[in-house]
Amino acid sequence: MLAQKLKQILSTRDIRNDILFVLFVFVVFRVLAHIPVPGVDVSGLQSFFNSNQILGLLNILTGGGLENFSVVMLGVGPYITASIIFQLLGMIVPQLEEMQKESEQGRQRINQWTRLATVPLALIQAYGTIVFLQRAGGAGGASLLGAMAPVQLVMTMLVASAGTVFLMWLGELASERKVGNGISLLIFAGIVAGLPTALLRVFSTYDSSQLINVILFVIIALATVAGVVFMTEGQRNIPVTYAKFARGGAMGGGVHSHLPLRVNQAGVIPIIFAISIVLFPPLIAQFFSESSVAFLRQASGIVISLFNPNGAVYGVVYFLLVFAFTYFYTAVIFKPDQIAENLQRQGGFIPGIRPGAETSHYLATVSNRILLAGALFLGIIAILPIILQNFTGTNLVIGGTSLLIVVSVVIETVKQVNAQLIMRDYERF
Repeated sequence: MLAQKLKQILSTRDIRNDILFVLFVFVVFRVLAHIPVPGVDVSGLQSFFNSNQILGLLNILTGGGLENFSVVMLGVGPYITASIIFQLLGMIVPQLEEMQKESEQGRQRINQWTRLATVPLALIQAYGTIVFLQRAGGAGGASLLGAMAPVQLVMTMLVASAGTVFLMWLGELASERKVGNGISLLIFAGIVAGLPTALLRVFSTYDSSQLINVILFVIIALATVAGVVFMTEGQRNIPVTYAKFARGGAMGGGVHSHLPLRVNQAGVIPIIFAISIVLFPPLIAQFFSESSVAFLRQASGIVISLFNPNGAVYGVVYFLLVFAFTYFYTAVIFKPDQIAENLQRQGGFIPGIRPGAETSHYLATVSNRILLAGALFLGIIAILPIILQNFTGTNLVIGGTSLLIVVSVVIETVKQVNAQLIMRDYERF
């Protein structure tokens, strides 16, 4: 079956060219991720990121560009942040909500605003990254980043921002090829690019005494992949019936369908939110670690110690934040009132439930029930590396969050390619 699908893909010129273009985008991205900004100790940066789990995850999301301090060191992070900001503004500003719902022209305008907002966000993030690495490198930042003159600082910020805008453009070009979301594919490429190096590191240090650890690692990895696929594809189907109607002497309607409610509606966004929050206290404390005031220096040491990536406090806070943000972000994107209104307009109803307010209440109740499983799943996936490190001493080559992104992107890409194949089958028929 797989061989037949591959043969069908390769024999369809349009799909083959689309996939080749996406692979070309991957190559360009990987080349840029290895072009560093001048004046940086790359080996020192790599050691620093490998010693910090959260910063290591941020580095993975940028495709290794951050540890190389490359021209694309920010990845597509600022663009994702801008997209999230406009999604949240849609809840607050009625005009934006109407633009998102009603008009294709309105959605295009919001997309344009998102692109424009990416530039200042990239400049701010570039400045924050430079300052943080300078502080983390010790006094004067000499061990990681050389002391930057104002002109060099501005030029580095502009180069990093231009790299983000270029990746955003590449991602949108890849999205137009209909073989997956371009931004997600770039993140996917960054994660997968680090896999060969990680596996090589594991096998290069292997000896017979580690056999049990390797078997345990393989079992955990397979179970994690199966769990991620199961929860990503898991959904509750709400039965929907459309009333019969007569039009021009012909009968219509009377169709039975279903409304799918996914267990994990929020995707990986809650984890990104949680990382931003949980990283903030130790990031601020880092600035006061060498303060001349004894109280500030001691307080910063306590905060940094409490938020140790392998510590219990960090793990609990991280889990609770992911759990809470899952409910919050689902409330942003899932609107039972709007769904109930659309069903009523189309003559649809849920059997045994009155159209309108009761349908909205029923959908909200069902969503909250299945969301409990989704929130627990995301929380466990987020802290899975911490659990493994503390109880087994084993590290996943790809963390739970990265695995969730990879599986989600692969599933979405396969679905889009299958949709294109089916469409071309219909055309031939």
